Amino acid sequence: MEKTNTLERLLQVEANAASLVKDAQSEADRRIQENEEKNHIAHEERLRSETQLLEASLKNEKEKIIERYQKELDEYRKEISCVSADTERFSALLNQYMEERV
Repeated sequence: MEKTNTLERLLQVEANAASLVKDAQSEADRRIQENEEKNHIAHEERLRSETQLLEASLKNEKEKIIERYQKELDEYRKEISCVSADTERFSALLNQYMEERV
């Protein structure tokens, strides 16, 4: 009888141990999943933040380039508006070039 009680007690201890291991594994799995979700959310937030910073920087650089382009274009237009066309000299030079080619 004592052997049966001891055996039953050992089986009960083993069942309790198996239950504890199962509960511990479930808890570990839950914590891992929770941490993965938190990390994913944090990663997405960092990515969103970096994207916003890069987009703002890109917009700023684009505006600077457009402004510089417009300034250079205005300066070029101003320079060429001051230049007069010397059509007589151009015609003479063109005629001379054409005569050399013939």
